[in-house]
Amino acid sequence: MFELSKQFRFDAAHQLDCEVNTERNRRIHGHSYRAEVTVRGLPDPKSGMIVDLGLFKQKLEEARQALDHHFLNDIPDLGPGTLENLSKWIWLRLEPAFVNLAIVTVYRDSSGERCSYFGPQFKP
Repeated sequence: MFELSKQFRFDAAHQLDCEVNTERNRRIHGHSYRAEVTVRGLPDPKSGMIVDLGLFKQKLEEARQALDHHFLNDIPDLGPGTLENLSKWIWLRLEPAFVNLAIVTVYRDSSGERCSYFGPQFKP
């Protein structure tokens, strides 16, 4: 079994309705994010690859462009711009192209935070 990961970065703004730091979170503010997408599987015997890296790069770039320098509250099907929702949104965007999608992790490196989504069928 192999795992192959690729990362992309994006900057985006949002506002949240939180119980703590409500004034600051309710104002529009932005973050720099890093997303890591992992596929898992065995290489295809003919190509020797788990996934075509060109296709992988293309699909991640499409997701990045949909998020980068956007107001997350306006992105359809995202909901509040939380790390949890970003991880799941990226997963749902990539899942049709990659049946072997394993993990999507979104990081906010400046605050040391991250959230990983393992898909809807994950059972701990």
